[in-house]
Amino acid sequence: MKYHELKATANKPTKRVGRGISAGQGKTAGRGTKGQKSRTGHRKMPATFMGGQKAFMQAVPKLKGFKSIHAKAEVVYTDILNSLKGKVDNHTLAEKGLITTPFAKVKIITRGELTTKIDLSTQFASKSAIEAIKKAGGTFTRTPTPKRPSTKTKE
Repeated sequence: MKYHELKATANKPTKRVGRGISAGQGKTAGRGTKGQKSRTGHRKMPATFMGGQKAFMQAVPKLKGFKSIHAKAEVVYTDILNSLKGKVDNHTLAEKGLITTPFAKVKIITRGELTTKIDLSTQFASKSAIEAIKKAGGTFTRTPTPKRPSTKTKE
């Protein structure tokens, strides 16, 4: 017999187990004798199952609340913006050391007085901060958070 002469069936009939001793898979039906794996209802146990001992995730005390997956916006105050002039964005703020990275969310909050005219483009600003910027003769534009440049090389 050659490989191309084999008659493969796409839908192989399921083995009927536990149908008597003469059927070949009678009595224990291929499960062996005794034990948890031979019983009805046995299936693969979940990864957290510890042999009947209380599962680890059930034994560990849980803390109230939750931890947000969203990064918090970095805060910049309006009185600090007096040291800047012209067009101000995330990159300008990062260069001056007012925020850690130019790719972080930034929120402008009112504190003290803003006297310098600036054209600000960041992600967020409080209503009073926007008013302070306009009062000083500047503008506020809401922009999306700058994306990090890709580190992958183009081939």
